[in-house]
Amino acid sequence: MDLQNCPKCDSLYVKNKFRDVCEKCWKEEEAAYDTVAKFMRKRENRAATVLQVVEATGVPEDLILKFIRAGRFQLTQFPNFGYPCDKCGSVIREGRICAACASSLRADLKTVEYEEQRKKEMGKRATFFTHQD
Repeated sequence: MDLQNCPKCDSLYVKNKFRDVCEKCWKEEEAAYDTVAKFMRKRENRAATVLQVVEATGVPEDLILKFIRAGRFQLTQFPNFGYPCDKCGSVIREGRICAACASSLRADLKTVEYEEQRKKEMGKRATFFTHQD
């Protein structure tokens, strides 16, 4: 059992893998989700951006982004929905980081691997001298 304080209202609750807020706040989030989902079901609203949805529904942007990240909206149906890359903040539609950041991280990892391999090889080739009188 993992007791924690709710990040929204600070009340005590049992955290589980399905909810990261207390029961009361979860119900409020579900009501907000229903509001957004109802708005997005209308054909004329399917091309709306996150900011347009915020303006139209009054649901905070961070909560809408939470719904999108959790996979509660099929992004194939909503071409302008996305969320920020964890590294640079550019809008993405899947994963945690954008392609450019992923490529940069892969390059950095290759550099680190190369340097570690080089150090390992240099250690094997080290020459030691002893002093003789």
